[in-house]
Amino acid sequence: MKKYFITYLLLCSALVWAQDKPKPALTWKEVASWKAIPAFGGTQLSSDGAWFAYVLNPNEGDAEIIIRKTSDTTKIKYPIGSSTSFSMSFSEDAKWFAFKVYAKDKDKKAAAKPGGKPVPDKVFLINLSNKKKTEFERVRTFAFNGEKSSVLALHLTPATTPTGPNADGPKGSDLLLYDLAGGKTQNIGNISEYSFNKQGDWLALTVDAAEKAGNGLWVRNMNTNVVMILDNDKASYKSLNWTEKGDGLALLKGTKDEKYKTELNSVVGVKNFSTMPELSIYEPKKDSTAFPKGMTISANRTPYWSEDLGRLFFGITKTELAKKETTKADAKKDTTKKESSDAEKLAKIKADTSIKTIDDLTKAIAKVKTDSTKKVAATPDADKEKPDMTIWHWQDKRLQSRQQVQETQDKNFSFIANYDVNNKKFLRLADSSLKNLSIAPKQLYGIGQDIANYELDNNLDGQNYSDIYVVDLKTGKRSKVMEKHYIPDFYANPSPSPDGTKFLYWKDGNWIVFDLTTQTSRNISDKAGTSFIDIEDDHNVRKPPYPVIGWTNDSRLILVSDGWDIWQLSVDGSASAKNLTKNGKAEQLRYQNRYVLDPEEKGIDLSKTQYFKTYGEWTKKSGFVALENGQVKNLLWEDTSVGSLNKAKKADAFVYTRQTFKTSPEYYLSTSTSLENGQKITQNTPSFEKYAWSPSVRLIDYKGDKGDKLQGALFLPAGYEEGKKYPTIVYYYEKLSQTLHSFANPGYSGTGWSPSVYTSNGYAVFIPDIVYKLNDPGMSAVWCVIPGVKAALKTGVIDETKIGIHGHSWGGYQTSFLITQTNMFKAAAAGAPLTDMISMYNLIYKNSGTSNGAIFEASQGRLLPPWENWEAYNRNSPLYHVKKVNTPLLMLHNDADGAVDFTQGIEYYNALRRLKKPVVLIQYKGENHGLAKLPNRKDYAVRMMEFFDYHLKGKPAPEWLEKGVDRLTLDEHLDKRAMSAEE
Repeated sequence: MKKYFITYLLLCSALVWAQDKPKPALTWKEVASWKAIPAFGGTQLSSDGAWFAYVLNPNEGDAEIIIRKTSDTTKIKYPIGSSTSFSMSFSEDAKWFAFKVYAKDKDKKAAAKPGGKPVPDKVFLINLSNKKKTEFERVRTFAFNGEKSSVLALHLTPATTPTGPNADGPKGSDLLLYDLAGGKTQNIGNISEYSFNKQGDWLALTVDAAEKAGNGLWVRNMNTNVVMILDNDKASYKSLNWTEKGDGLALLKGTKDEKYKTELNSVVGVKNFSTMPELSIYEPKKDSTAFPKGMTISANRTPYWSEDLGRLFFGITKTELAKKETTKADAKKDTTKKESSDAEKLAKIKADTSIKTIDDLTKAIAKVKTDSTKKVAATPDADKEKPDMTIWHWQDKRLQSRQQVQETQDKNFSFIANYDVNNKKFLRLADSSLKNLSIAPKQLYGIGQDIANYELDNNLDGQNYSDIYVVDLKTGKRSKVMEKHYIPDFYANPSPSPDGTKFLYWKDGNWIVFDLTTQTSRNISDKAGTSFIDIEDDHNVRKPPYPVIGWTNDSRLILVSDGWDIWQLSVDGSASAKNLTKNGKAEQLRYQNRYVLDPEEKGIDLSKTQYFKTYGEWTKKSGFVALENGQVKNLLWEDTSVGSLNKAKKADAFVYTRQTFKTSPEYYLSTSTSLENGQKITQNTPSFEKYAWSPSVRLIDYKGDKGDKLQGALFLPAGYEEGKKYPTIVYYYEKLSQTLHSFANPGYSGTGWSPSVYTSNGYAVFIPDIVYKLNDPGMSAVWCVIPGVKAALKTGVIDETKIGIHGHSWGGYQTSFLITQTNMFKAAAAGAPLTDMISMYNLIYKNSGTSNGAIFEASQGRLLPPWENWEAYNRNSPLYHVKKVNTPLLMLHNDADGAVDFTQGIEYYNALRRLKKPVVLIQYKGENHGLAKLPNRKDYAVRMMEFFDYHLKGKPAPEWLEKGVDRLTLDEHLDKRAMSAEE
């Protein structure tokens, strides 16, 4: 008995010891296998709310999908291979679930090697009633047949991919139609595109076979399984597009003409599906009167029907002549021509009676050759070499670099036009004098924007202007209704009403409604009693508005924001402006985005409950409210970050997310319209419990040196002990205190930064806000960050002798500048920093091809032009204060950076090196503004932490940091690092 008692005590002691044993920090090696639900495209809710599917995807390796019942704990799990995006779908009746299975990570890596073969995707179909799985091989895409939910269509990848001369051959491959009830499969060959209408009772198919034999448009009645061939031709059929109601189909038909580079297209429309499908085809080549010469219907704009099925809308573009290639017939002609020419030469010599001697014969032959050479020289040589060059002209409206970036877009541009099916009339709606035309709902009017007169200035200073036109879509009549309209931000653009008869726009601090039928304007916000100007926007633009919430579905009201509350404005002025939420500004509570729970809605239906997200500006709390019958009801309000509210299509089942800095985002389901009793239905980040995490976060209130009220988030290190001070990393990028309750998923970011990995490894992390003053972007960081750090030091958490700073891009600029103004920080890491504001102003933003000048004057730079402001540019340039730097700096800057030119990093590095300041520059070949390749992301994440560990924790310096690495030993160094990472 005594023996058992002692054993019992030992077991109890072991359990207590196991419970008290601290959890290990998450290492960079273990980050590779960390799984989490992707932020986008990783979840799906069935239409009845009974099932929820989500993906757990690792940073490196293979993902898995979990399909679970929302009413109990039933779960089905499947490995789905390696991918960055995921394809999955519930059938509309919620009885079936289909998803793609990708090649495993190891198989993809093997396929990427020389001689490797890619592994095609599969699709698994799950019968949710009995969990039976059916597999399909080599699937390119799949789709259920809409509301009918009777068939799963699977478009297969060809067994062999055409290469060489046949690479541009037929696009068709097998399409499987799997009968969900009977389990039988039908194979239809040579299908290039397929599409079900919304109801799922019609399937449109385009056939693209070898030699175009049998190419055509087919439609299949899914109720009777009868297939109708609506059109047959030696042509390509493409761009299938059903109307939203599913009662009309539009597509393109392309025929080859050897004279042109691309196919000449016609537009095809089909309607009257309720009786007998009726086909209409508009062929430009048969309309020599109305259709413009030298143009064709564009393949780069999907055609569509007007809502009344009376007109087809499509794009038109210029045709391009094909370059003449030498054919056998041409070669034969050349041979015949040469033979004829030789015969002519011989005849000419024979006919020359002056030839008496051998010398005379030699001279005659030479003369014939000379004459022949002169004729050849007179013929233009198409194969002559041309210079490879670009002409940059001061009057170019777009920089040549911008034109290069947009070259494909420019080539693919098309002017919108329509075809009246009943009256058989083509109408061009846009042309070179009005290129950009947006079609308003109901297709009665178009709203055009012409920037031609302002494009050069827009590209120089970033201030956007446009002439606004109204186009009658039935007559083509065009009216200029606004000249040089100023557009300070996205929300200032014209926004059409659901009935298509009006549009909302912003002018000089007010919301204006323009009536398209009468072409008159009405100011609807001037008497609201509040301002809708975004006074918190510190960019150099004039009176930008807060966001538009949207039009109501009856086109009578518009909901807008004043930054705090939601306001209702009357379109016709019959009612006063109304504050729907009332307490936002008074309580410093922001009513933010409205959740669109019905993706098919046409405007806001105020007769139905509307849901909004709320956010406490200074508390950082968040929640949901419901707006119903003009009254606001609080549904959720807590010290977390909530969001992603969605509703099941056919049931009152609401799914939303909840997260904090120390708990990953989880999905909750409520069957109450008040979102009560939400039940957690996911298990995100399954490895979470294995590791040590930050125990909590503190909100720091402080004032900037210029009097601004600011906040910062201080995340405590794992294992935090009250009274103990910790090494700290300060991170920033404009305003980020709102991330107080945001979980930072461990990962290999493109910048090396992962705050949760740092807190797990014993660092505190402090994230302060920065607000900006015009002409002082660098000094603004000084005025905001340093007071924030001083306020955070008062908590006793931060070791004032072990503070590091890090930022990337604009944050990298702040880092590079801060170390010229203070010695508060012991180490700094700057990614892709701007360092010389003067040279940076005139460099090219290569990713877009635009000049940085516009970004400086109207966007993030927050500066006036340098020639009006030299002192401000010097004052805010890290390079001009480089002598004052005493902080060791690690820089990341890549040679292919298309946002901040590599020379910016080199300028700063060379200046620091010249002054013998401790600086290390890490460059990854061919990488852009952030690291894209996984090996590079992993490598830099480790190196940046090694850098901070050395300076802030006193760990031994790695050799690359202490001595550098010679070029001849770099491969050996990288091999050792790779081997060490695998161990």
